[in-house]
Amino acid sequence: MDFTDQMQRTFTLAKTPKRIISLVPSQTELLYDLGLEDCIVGITKFCIHPYHLKSTKTVVGGTKNIKLEKIKELQPDIILCNKEENTKEIVEELEALFPVHVSDVKNIEESLEMIAQYGTMFKCNTEASKINNKIEYRLKDFKNFVKDIPVQKVAYFIWRKPWMVAGQDTFINYLLKLCKFENIYESQGRYPEVEIKKIRLEGDPDIVMLSSEPYPFKEEHAFELGRFTHHAKTVFVDGEYFSWYGSRLAKAFDYFKQLHERLQ
Repeated sequence: MDFTDQMQRTFTLAKTPKRIISLVPSQTELLYDLGLEDCIVGITKFCIHPYHLKSTKTVVGGTKNIKLEKIKELQPDIILCNKEENTKEIVEELEALFPVHVSDVKNIEESLEMIAQYGTMFKCNTEASKINNKIEYRLKDFKNFVKDIPVQKVAYFIWRKPWMVAGQDTFINYLLKLCKFENIYESQGRYPEVEIKKIRLEGDPDIVMLSSEPYPFKEEHAFELGRFTHHAKTVFVDGEYFSWYGSRLAKAFDYFKQLHERLQ
């Protein structure tokens, strides 16, 4: 049967996949929540939810550096990738050997589409619909929660040395907007390097967010940034809720509510 992924690539599956390799942490978690744990044969070292998978599944490298021989040994029916998490070279190398599905998620609509595609591919439409319904219900509730909250300017940091932030056309930026945060770096590319000395000139944020991933920010980094802002509130935020699409979205909106309460 032929399938089309979110990059409009077509691939053929001879049967419903029973041996799945996931090269994307958020999609590994989604597979588990779809009831497909027994079908997962390979994951990355960054696939940390649920935690026990690291000891029960084969780790086939990272999201950017794969161990091809390990993947070949596992003989997967399908490999799950993502446009942002995995490189074009990895996808091309793998699709010469096995069917590969590539997701491309920049908003909730595309996340719901990906979950529905998994439901179809893996014959778990009921489970996929339940997750999507939960996300849509909680999204509607959250929109009602934030409707009267004033917009605040924000800078969302993801890296240091060099300092890097989330910018336009990213899932993070989409969720920031949804949460009534105006990203001061939205016009500077997807993940631009920035000079923190210029932060006041480039937008003077009300809030500086330090993501828990991929960089392990600490208090000293918050202090370092604080020297260049104009009384901005610096908060450490859970990067998984801002960047993991899939079933984690069903929990994200409660986290965003709590974040707003912390910022009051």
